[in-house]
Amino acid sequence: MAGLRRLFAERRRAQRRRPLAHSGESAPRLISARVRAEGCSGLRHIQIRDFHLFTDLGPDCAGFDLGPTPFELQLGALGSCLTQTFLCHAAARGVVVERIEVEVTGRIDPLAGAPGQDQRPATPRDIRYTLHVTSPASADEVARLRDAVERSCPILNLLVQPQPIRGTIVHDLGPAPEVAASPN
Repeated sequence: MAGLRRLFAERRRAQRRRPLAHSGESAPRLISARVRAEGCSGLRHIQIRDFHLFTDLGPDCAGFDLGPTPFELQLGALGSCLTQTFLCHAAARGVVVERIEVEVTGRIDPLAGAPGQDQRPATPRDIRYTLHVTSPASADEVARLRDAVERSCPILNLLVQPQPIRGTIVHDLGPAPEVAASPN
């Protein structure tokens, strides 16, 4: 696949330029996403920089199935990050990859959160990924790439080694909003 080969050449050039482009930058950058419930559907409108995505739930959860669920979007984010990290490591090592595809699956309990079902986990479980790679590289090279990806993939590691999340609620009562921190 000529497209990925061109991508690898450009990625290798970008990796060589990266230390120069980021010289003087050492502080972590803040990234953000805004999510707003829309209209009578409750469709969640996600804005990340200039990009817009939507999530919804199916009719069994009073949704309209107008977009992927947040759980599905999380699996997509994991698959995208695994793919991106694999491509970066392959380019850095000069490993030719003609095709890459990641399938991510997980299970959710449809009764989680229902009255009387407190013992059922509300989080997705049994998350797995399958990496499909077409490459003339040896099986050992591909296995070393996988190991590097699993050590460095940001979203994979966020899920495997969760970080604390702090929340704040701004309760708008009208002219003077009240701010309360979450117990997390």
